[in-house]
Amino acid sequence: QLQAFGGGLMQAGGSLRLSCQASGRTFNGYTVGWFRQAPGKEREFVAGIRRYGGSTGYANSVKGRFTVSIDSAKSTVYLQMNSLKPEDTAVYFCAASPSVIHSSLGVPSAYGSWGQGTQVTVSS
Repeated sequence: QLQAFGGGLMQAGGSLRLSCQASGRTFNGYTVGWFRQAPGKEREFVAGIRRYGGSTGYANSVKGRFTVSIDSAKSTVYLQMNSLKPEDTAVYFCAASPSVIHSSLGVPSAYGSWGQGTQVTVSS
């Protein structure tokens, strides 16, 4: 089971760091993705880090502002969010899978395990 935390209320231009952890295991061998869902909108891909090599991918809307990383123990995946905008307001979810192929990093259905989400609210 995954747990995402670190959300909160922030003014535009501020920063937040989200964390994702898995109960009882590490992310060794897992691709981890961050997704978000705003009210009335579909869940969308934000960023992800692949299981081997640690290559990353980002949605165009967050590229240059958000950074996904994993700690050396592979126990926590982070999403550093800088220069936050009101349109970043959403519930943020982390997801993991040992079998996401390279081109499916941003596909929600490619992930089998999901966290409960953490709310990020950015005020203007």
